[in-house]
Amino acid sequence: MALMRLQKFLSAAGVCSRRKGEVLIAEGRVQVNGQIVTVPGTKIDPAIDHVAVDGRRVVADARRIYLALHKPEGIVTSCEQKNIPVVTDLIDLEARVYPIGRLDKESTGLVLLTNDGALHHRLLHPSFDHEKEYDVTVAQPIPEGALRRLARGMPMMGTRTRPARVKRISASRFRIVLQEGKNRQIRRMVRKVGHKVLRLHRIRMASIRLGDLKPGTWRHLTPAEVKALTARRGAEGTVTKRRAKARPKPKTKPAREKR
Repeated sequence: MALMRLQKFLSAAGVCSRRKGEVLIAEGRVQVNGQIVTVPGTKIDPAIDHVAVDGRRVVADARRIYLALHKPEGIVTSCEQKNIPVVTDLIDLEARVYPIGRLDKESTGLVLLTNDGALHHRLLHPSFDHEKEYDVTVAQPIPEGALRRLARGMPMMGTRTRPARVKRISASRFRIVLQEGKNRQIRRMVRKVGHKVLRLHRIRMASIRLGDLKPGTWRHLTPAEVKALTARRGAEGTVTKRRAKARPKPKTKPAREKR
Protein backbone atom coordinates (compact mmCIF):
# COMPACT_ATOMS: atom_id res chain seq x y z
CA MET A 1 0.00 0.00 0.00
CA ALA A 2 1.24 3.50 -0.81
CA LEU A 3 2.46 5.83 1.89
CA MET A 4 -0.15 8.18 3.35
CA ARG A 5 0.03 11.31 5.46
CA LEU A 6 -0.87 10.54 9.06
CA GLN A 7 -3.73 13.06 9.29
CA LYS A 8 -5.18 11.73 6.03
CA PHE A 9 -5.11 8.20 7.47
CA LEU A 10 -6.94 9.37 10.60
CA SER A 11 -9.59 10.99 8.41
CA ALA A 12 -9.93 7.95 6.15
CA ALA A 13 -10.32 5.74 9.22
CA GLY A 14 -13.18 7.93 10.42
CA VAL A 15 -11.40 9.21 13.52
CA CYS A 16 -11.74 12.91 12.70
CA SER A 17 -11.27 15.49 9.97
CA ARG A 18 -7.79 16.10 8.58
CA ARG A 19 -7.60 19.47 10.33
CA LYS A 20 -8.57 17.92 13.65
CA GLY A 21 -6.02 15.17 12.97
CA GLU A 22 -3.30 17.79 12.67
CA VAL A 23 -4.32 19.14 16.07
CA LEU A 24 -4.25 15.68 17.68
CA ILE A 25 -0.80 15.05 16.22
CA ALA A 26 0.57 18.40 17.39
CA GLU A 27 -0.82 17.72 20.89
CA GLY A 28 1.14 14.46 21.07
CA ARG A 29 -1.97 12.27 21.23
CA VAL A 30 -1.06 10.11 18.21
CA GLN A 31 1.39 7.20 18.26
CA VAL A 32 2.90 5.30 15.34
CA ASN A 33 4.39 1.93 16.22
CA GLY A 34 4.41 2.90 19.88
CA GLN A 35 6.19 6.22 19.35
CA ILE A 36 4.50 9.61 19.78
CA VAL A 37 4.46 11.61 16.54
CA THR A 38 4.04 15.38 16.78
CA VAL A 39 4.76 16.44 13.19
CA PRO A 40 1.67 16.71 10.94
CA GLY A 41 2.41 15.37 7.48
CA THR A 42 4.39 12.40 8.75
CA LYS A 43 3.90 9.57 6.26
CA ILE A 44 2.96 6.05 7.24
CA ASP A 45 2.24 2.75 5.51
CA PRO A 46 -1.27 1.73 6.67
CA ALA A 47 -0.51 -1.88 5.74
CA ILE A 48 2.32 -2.29 8.25
CA ASP A 49 2.31 0.67 10.66
CA HIS A 50 0.26 0.59 13.86
CA VAL A 51 -1.47 3.87 14.67
CA ALA A 52 -3.12 4.76 17.98
CA VAL A 53 -4.92 7.84 19.29
CA ASP A 54 -4.90 8.33 23.06
CA GLY A 55 -3.61 4.77 23.35
CA ARG A 56 -6.46 3.26 21.32
CA ARG A 57 -5.60 1.42 18.11
CA VAL A 58 -6.94 2.93 14.88
CA VAL A 59 -7.93 0.53 12.12
CA ALA A 60 -9.12 1.67 8.74
CA ASP A 61 -12.37 -0.26 8.44
CA ALA A 62 -13.43 -0.78 4.84
CA ARG A 63 -17.07 -0.96 5.92
CA ARG A 64 -18.59 2.47 5.78
CA ILE A 65 -21.34 3.23 8.29
CA TYR A 66 -23.85 6.07 8.00
CA LEU A 67 -26.33 6.75 10.80
CA ALA A 68 -29.09 9.22 11.65
CA LEU A 69 -29.70 9.88 15.36
CA HIS A 70 -32.39 11.86 17.16
CA LYS A 71 -30.39 13.67 19.85
CA PRO A 72 -32.32 14.33 23.06
CA GLU A 73 -31.75 17.38 25.22
CA GLY A 74 -28.82 17.13 27.63
CA ILE A 75 -26.63 14.99 25.37
CA VAL A 76 -23.35 16.40 24.06
CA THR A 77 -22.49 16.02 20.37
CA SER A 78 -19.01 14.68 20.95
CA CYS A 79 -17.11 11.41 21.14
CA GLU A 80 -15.72 12.04 24.58
CA GLN A 81 -16.67 14.32 27.48
CA LYS A 82 -15.87 13.68 31.10
CA ASN A 83 -18.89 12.82 33.27
CA ILE A 84 -21.36 13.96 30.57
CA PRO A 85 -23.34 11.64 28.27
CA VAL A 86 -22.38 11.94 24.60
CA VAL A 87 -24.16 10.95 21.39
CA THR A 88 -21.93 7.93 20.78
CA ASP A 89 -23.17 6.47 24.09
CA LEU A 90 -26.51 5.99 22.33
CA ILE A 91 -25.00 3.93 19.49
CA ASP A 92 -24.72 0.21 20.27
CA LEU A 93 -22.31 -0.77 17.49
CA GLU A 94 -18.83 -2.26 17.76
CA ALA A 95 -17.50 -0.02 14.99
CA ARG A 96 -16.51 3.51 15.97
CA VAL A 97 -18.53 6.29 14.38
CA TYR A 98 -18.19 10.03 14.77
CA PRO A 99 -20.74 12.86 14.72
CA ILE A 100 -20.71 15.24 11.77
CA GLY A 101 -20.68 18.71 13.26
CA ARG A 102 -22.24 19.72 16.55
CA LEU A 103 -25.63 20.40 18.07
CA ASP A 104 -25.87 22.32 21.34
CA LYS A 105 -26.38 20.33 24.53
CA GLU A 106 -29.72 22.12 25.02
CA SER A 107 -30.82 21.52 21.41
CA THR A 108 -32.49 18.44 19.98
CA GLY A 109 -32.92 16.75 16.65
CA LEU A 110 -30.97 15.22 13.80
CA VAL A 111 -27.31 14.27 14.11
CA LEU A 112 -25.49 12.30 11.42
CA LEU A 113 -22.68 9.92 12.40
CA THR A 114 -20.22 8.05 10.20
CA ASN A 115 -16.78 6.51 9.94
CA ASP A 116 -16.38 7.93 6.42
CA GLY A 117 -13.74 10.63 6.78
CA ALA A 118 -14.28 12.06 3.29
CA LEU A 119 -18.00 12.55 3.88
CA HIS A 120 -17.29 14.01 7.32
CA HIS A 121 -15.11 16.67 5.67
CA ARG A 122 -17.59 17.35 2.86
CA LEU A 123 -20.57 17.96 5.13
CA LEU A 124 -18.62 20.21 7.49
CA HIS A 125 -16.82 22.38 4.94
CA PRO A 126 -18.84 25.54 4.13
CA SER A 127 -17.74 25.51 0.47
CA PHE A 128 -20.08 22.59 -0.22
CA ASP A 129 -23.16 24.66 0.78
CA HIS A 130 -25.00 21.83 2.52
CA GLU A 131 -28.16 23.00 4.23
CA LYS A 132 -29.23 22.51 7.84
CA GLU A 133 -32.85 23.19 8.76
CA TYR A 134 -34.08 24.04 12.25
CA ASP A 135 -37.46 24.45 13.93
CA VAL A 136 -37.16 27.33 16.42
CA THR A 137 -39.50 28.42 19.21
CA VAL A 138 -38.89 31.75 20.96
CA ALA A 139 -40.18 33.11 24.25
CA GLN A 140 -42.28 35.95 22.82
CA PRO A 141 -44.04 36.59 19.49
CA ILE A 142 -41.43 37.60 16.95
CA PRO A 143 -42.26 40.35 14.41
CA GLU A 144 -41.78 40.10 10.66
CA GLY A 145 -39.00 42.66 10.75
CA ALA A 146 -36.93 40.46 13.05
CA LEU A 147 -37.43 37.46 10.78
CA ARG A 148 -36.30 39.53 7.79
CA ARG A 149 -33.13 40.49 9.66
CA LEU A 150 -32.42 36.83 10.38
CA ALA A 151 -32.89 36.03 6.70
CA ARG A 152 -30.64 38.85 5.44
CA GLY A 153 -27.73 37.91 7.69
CA MET A 154 -26.08 39.98 10.41
CA PRO A 155 -22.67 40.81 11.91
CA MET A 156 -21.39 38.07 14.20
CA MET A 157 -18.02 37.03 15.60
CA GLY A 158 -16.04 39.36 13.36
CA THR A 159 -17.84 38.40 10.17
CA ARG A 160 -21.35 38.33 8.76
CA THR A 161 -23.74 35.40 8.69
CA ARG A 162 -24.76 34.19 5.26
CA PRO A 163 -28.32 34.82 4.02
CA ALA A 164 -30.81 32.25 5.30
CA ARG A 165 -34.30 31.10 4.42
CA VAL A 166 -36.85 31.82 7.13
CA LYS A 167 -40.49 30.69 7.28
CA ARG A 168 -42.94 31.61 10.00
CA ILE A 169 -44.89 28.72 11.57
CA SER A 170 -46.74 30.65 14.29
CA ALA A 171 -46.42 33.88 16.28
CA SER A 172 -43.43 32.59 18.25
CA ARG A 173 -42.19 29.74 16.03
CA PHE A 174 -40.32 29.68 12.73
CA ARG A 175 -38.06 27.51 10.60
CA ILE A 176 -34.65 28.61 9.39
CA VAL A 177 -32.34 27.03 6.82
CA LEU A 178 -28.61 27.74 7.13
CA GLN A 179 -25.64 26.89 4.93
CA GLU A 180 -23.11 27.40 7.69
CA GLY A 181 -22.69 26.47 11.33
CA LYS A 182 -21.05 29.03 13.56
CA ASN A 183 -20.90 28.34 17.28
CA ARG A 184 -24.42 28.67 18.73
CA GLN A 185 -25.30 30.67 15.64
CA ILE A 186 -29.10 30.61 15.78
CA ARG A 187 -29.22 31.44 19.49
CA ARG A 188 -26.85 34.37 18.92
CA MET A 189 -28.84 35.61 15.91
CA VAL A 190 -32.14 35.45 17.77
CA ARG A 191 -30.61 37.29 20.71
CA LYS A 192 -29.41 40.05 18.36
CA VAL A 193 -33.02 40.72 17.29
CA GLY A 194 -34.13 40.96 20.92
CA HIS A 195 -35.55 37.48 21.52
CA LYS A 196 -34.66 34.27 23.35
CA VAL A 197 -34.73 30.72 22.01
CA LEU A 198 -36.84 28.32 24.06
CA ARG A 199 -36.51 25.31 21.76
CA LEU A 200 -34.06 24.60 18.95
CA HIS A 201 -34.76 21.42 16.98
CA ARG A 202 -32.82 20.32 13.88
CA ILE A 203 -35.03 18.54 11.35
CA ARG A 204 -32.74 18.21 8.34
CA MET A 205 -29.09 18.01 7.29
CA ALA A 206 -28.45 18.18 3.54
CA SER A 207 -30.95 15.73 2.02
CA ILE A 208 -31.48 13.69 5.22
CA ARG A 209 -34.60 14.40 7.30
CA LEU A 210 -35.27 13.50 10.92
CA GLY A 211 -38.76 12.26 10.11
CA ASP A 212 -40.49 10.29 12.88
CA LEU A 213 -37.29 8.99 14.51
CA LYS A 214 -37.88 8.93 18.29
CA PRO A 215 -35.60 10.82 20.73
CA GLY A 216 -32.58 8.75 21.72
CA THR A 217 -32.95 6.31 18.82
CA TRP A 218 -30.98 5.92 15.60
CA ARG A 219 -31.14 4.18 12.24
CA HIS A 220 -28.87 3.30 9.32
CA LEU A 221 -29.26 5.55 6.30
CA THR A 222 -30.83 3.88 3.29
CA PRO A 223 -28.67 3.19 0.19
CA ALA A 224 -30.48 6.02 -1.61
CA GLU A 225 -29.73 8.44 1.23
CA VAL A 226 -26.06 7.45 1.28
CA LYS A 227 -25.83 7.91 -2.48
CA ALA A 228 -27.39 11.37 -2.19
CA LEU A 229 -24.88 12.38 0.49
CA THR A 230 -21.74 10.98 -1.10
CA ALA A 231 -22.46 12.36 -4.58
CA ARG A 232 -21.35 15.90 -5.45
CA ARG A 233 -24.57 17.56 -4.41
CA GLY A 234 -25.66 21.10 -3.89
CA ALA A 235 -27.70 22.62 -1.09
CA GLU A 236 -31.13 21.47 -2.25
CA GLY A 237 -30.05 17.89 -3.00
CA THR A 238 -29.67 18.38 -6.75
CA VAL A 239 -26.47 17.54 -8.52
CA THR A 240 -24.21 20.55 -8.79
CA LYS A 241 -22.20 20.90 -11.97
CA ARG A 242 -19.66 23.64 -12.10
CA ARG A 243 -19.25 24.69 -15.67
CA ALA A 244 -16.85 27.23 -16.97
CA LYS A 245 -18.57 30.31 -18.27
CA ALA A 246 -18.79 30.29 -22.00
CA ARG A 247 -16.53 32.95 -23.39
CA PRO A 248 -17.92 35.00 -26.23
CA LYS A 249 -16.27 34.28 -29.53
CA PRO A 250 -13.98 37.09 -30.60
CA LYS A 251 -15.34 39.18 -33.38
CA THR A 252 -13.40 38.71 -36.57
CA LYS A 253 -13.38 40.98 -39.52
CA PRO A 254 -14.51 39.42 -42.78
CA ALA A 255 -11.63 38.43 -44.99
CA ARG A 256 -10.98 40.82 -47.81
CA GLU A 257 -11.36 39.50 -51.29
CA LYS A 258 -8.10 39.18 -53.07
CA ARG A 259 -7.90 41.00 -56.30
